[in-house]
Amino acid sequence: MGGEMGLRELKRQRTYESVSDTAVALFLERGFDGVSVAEVAAAAGISKPTLFRYFPAKEDLVLYRFADHQDEAARVVAQGRTDGLAPLPALHAHFRHGLRSHDPVTGLSDNPHVLAYHGLLYGTPSLVARLYGYQDRSEQALAAELGDGLDARIAAGQIIAVQRILALDNWRRIAAGESAAALYAQAVEAADRGFEQLGEGLGGRYGEKSR
Repeated sequence: MGGEMGLRELKRQRTYESVSDTAVALFLERGFDGVSVAEVAAAAGISKPTLFRYFPAKEDLVLYRFADHQDEAARVVAQGRTDGLAPLPALHAHFRHGLRSHDPVTGLSDNPHVLAYHGLLYGTPSLVARLYGYQDRSEQALAAELGDGLDARIAAGQIIAVQRILALDNWRRIAAGESAAALYAQAVEAADRGFEQLGEGLGGRYGEKSR
């Protein structure tokens, strides 16, 4: 039974990825508003009702790539506690690691496919609006990991906002022509400054200054 469930979940995951990839390719070619959901379904070889069972909204076809990152900050904090790290130092170290590996989530990636995807995302108002919903869920998950309550929700909102601003600044500079390699040192410095300000603003409750 466990094996059957594992295969079923694997098949479902592959369907998500395949349909999302098909949709993104079409959107990049013709624009988000230039492609209908019915056209995506036809290109993916599934019916429109089936597509909506996987993706409730057209925007989710693009933002699916963010789905695994919704509880990433919360997971980092949980793992940090296991490793003896307070929340802010753990998140700071994780963001720095993302910069080193040019993780697209940090914005520090000049891979042509990543740049095209980010151009589609940030250049489409309905996608930007939908992205805020994903970020709200990130805040909720992080707040729960921080202990919930108003203080935790305020801290989570600030942390997610800082990470978003850092990533967006990196993407904008790369989209303007800078290379990821050339921008790396400045991106690290900006991240250090951002997390230092978080540490000063939030005090010692979630960790000392994380520099």
